[in-house]
Amino acid sequence: MGNKLIYRTMESALSKSFNYLPTITITGPRQSGKTTLCRTCLSDLPYVNLEDYHTLEQLQNDPKGFIARFPNGVIIDEAQRWPQIFSYLQVEVDNDRINGGSRRFVVSGSSNFALLAKVTQSMAGRTAVLTLLPLTVSEILSSYPGTSTDELLLRGGFPALWGIDFRGVDVLMSSYLSTYIERDLRSLLNIKDLHAFQTFLRLCAGRIGQEFNASAMSVEVGVSVPTIQSWLSILEASYVVTLLRPYYQNIGKQLTKSPKLYFCDCGLAAWLLGIRSTEQMALHPLRGNLFENMVVTDFIKTDLNRGLSNQFFFYRD
Repeated sequence: MGNKLIYRTMESALSKSFNYLPTITITGPRQSGKTTLCRTCLSDLPYVNLEDYHTLEQLQNDPKGFIARFPNGVIIDEAQRWPQIFSYLQVEVDNDRINGGSRRFVVSGSSNFALLAKVTQSMAGRTAVLTLLPLTVSEILSSYPGTSTDELLLRGGFPALWGIDFRGVDVLMSSYLSTYIERDLRSLLNIKDLHAFQTFLRLCAGRIGQEFNASAMSVEVGVSVPTIQSWLSILEASYVVTLLRPYYQNIGKQLTKSPKLYFCDCGLAAWLLGIRSTEQMALHPLRGNLFENMVVTDFIKTDLNRGLSNQFFFYRD
């Protein structure tokens, strides 16, 4: 199939955001393409990655001096490694406004928790916040025309899964689950029973497009309702799942009535369901649910790629 650089429609929103604000914060799940987007769309800006221990140590030891090394601005990747960076960027951005500076800063990170807490605290009115989810169907088809629906459902939208065979898809999905989801979320939730959490994940995949019932889920998994609600909240905040609220004119009902559950990437859901080939996908009883998942999340991704907020609901009759 061959590896290709897939054009992301967010490039336009990313470039235009600098017309209004000097800083852009990009969040999204790991492996959704944030680094590639920043480095291709803003190739004139230098790039630093805080996963590099030496770079992180330099920043922590002398934040002001570190930022001063970049007179035109900089792309700071994996910012969740040191969320305090926003406090220092706030000072630099305010100084630029007073002194007529034109530096541009891009901060990206995969963890929604610490990152957005610092953004709202330190960077209100100073940064645009964009969310990059995995590839949309149109982005995939622009580089891989003629791809079948079953293959779209099976591979999903993580860019790394396009350009490799299905055996590679299986290996990378397994690695993604164990390395990112189980490791990262276990550290956040202090999960002691990994088997129960894995069961919860797979049960979520089997309930795509259904209204989420925490009580029923707690019985099947064998943990308390508050634990189920906590796990679901973390999955949503870490871009593993997304919840579609029911439409009511009463805002209170929109927030309190049961939402429908979808995965941000249908390929991850398919892998959790044990689907490993297009032949399996074509005959699987949950193929329709996965197709619904792909359609719903495609609407959400398209709006987010335009810099708009997610304002979709389902009609509860």
